[in-house]
Amino acid sequence: MTVDTLVLATQSQGKIAELTALLAPIQCIPQIQLAISEVAETGLSFIENALIKARHASRHSTYAALSDDSGLVIEALGGRPGIYSARFAGAKASDAANMQKVLQLMQGIGAGARQAYFYCAMALVRYPEDPTPILACGRLDGVILDAPRGEQGFGYDPIFFLPDYDKTLAELGSQEKNLISHRAQALKSLLASRLRIVKNETNDHPC
Repeated sequence: MTVDTLVLATQSQGKIAELTALLAPIQCIPQIQLAISEVAETGLSFIENALIKARHASRHSTYAALSDDSGLVIEALGGRPGIYSARFAGAKASDAANMQKVLQLMQGIGAGARQAYFYCAMALVRYPEDPTPILACGRLDGVILDAPRGEQGFGYDPIFFLPDYDKTLAELGSQEKNLISHRAQALKSLLASRLRIVKNETNDHPC
């Protein structure tokens, strides 16, 4: 399968910037440039929502489509915010509002129980009803701080601390983040799966 142009099935400027950098030199067209509206994320998992968004973007364009559905999973909150990460504080909530809600819920939780991870599921469809979409996932483990740190990134990055780096994701430069992030891991896996398909090898469901 050869893909030279992809529609990115997201409205998030942060995701668009990261994916465009990670996918170069493939031409990436954000769906908003094609007047493609957002679709309701009615799936019960990251991968279901990724597929819904990818098929929607492909259906309303003439291109293959790539979707990323990702979120923050916090053990002490029973896995929340999870698939609701982008709208944790409400349907149109800002990154700051979502982050503040997490910090409020985490008040009083000790340092030894603040483990969390970012999870990313990706889906690539060549056409809307593609029966064999390419699926991939990635995960990045960390700890939730009690206050934001750093000015880079987006979403929950300022409160997601990486012990091995002694920094939050928002304190890492974009190049460094793009080497280790859950999104980078998922994309690396997706591109490897794409190569296996080109060679007619099995594409097992990775997520």
